[in-house]
Amino acid sequence: MCPACDAEPQGFDSVWSYGAYDGALRRLIHVYKYEKVDTLAAPLARLLLDALPRDGEEFDVITPMPLHWRKQWDRGFNQAELLAREVARRSGIEYRDLLRRVKASPAQAGLTFAARRDNVQGVFRLRDQGRKKPIRNLHVLLVDDVLTTGATVSAAARLLKRAGGARRISILTVARADRRFAWRQSVAGKSSAAGMP
Repeated sequence: MCPACDAEPQGFDSVWSYGAYDGALRRLIHVYKYEKVDTLAAPLARLLLDALPRDGEEFDVITPMPLHWRKQWDRGFNQAELLAREVARRSGIEYRDLLRRVKASPAQAGLTFAARRDNVQGVFRLRDQGRKKPIRNLHVLLVDDVLTTGATVSAAARLLKRAGGARRISILTVARADRRFAWRQSVAGKSSAAGMP
């Protein structure tokens, strides 16, 4: 693990990404999210399935990273929800909508890691579904489209563990943009499907 990761507890236990957030993959994600082409969820979910570990790792439930209702209304869909539902359908992992975003925070782009972490404090709550059907001692797979510094998924993962009692939280994203993980790319020779202990 990189020194920055060691210094800042992440809340999640492992992360898998299909590829680096650049080139054609970045353009594809932009078309999906910003040009609102929700039919790209199925092919992007196939990439997510390719990024999942093949070493017997088992997940009890899959859940998406939530959007604030205003952003979802503006976009017309939550890109992470469509991806998570498609991965659940294809893999047989139980889908549950465990989190909701209760505060609209400013965009993370351009913020330092510390500012990103502060920006997402208290923005998530556990949905009733997570309370009525507990996730205590379960391994939760949290799906999002892009991982940058990990501040947002860390805040969500900490809540799932603290309020929900989840045993493990794994993150699955289509792409990874976090430069703190660049050292792993040079060691592994590629950016996809690198698990973090």
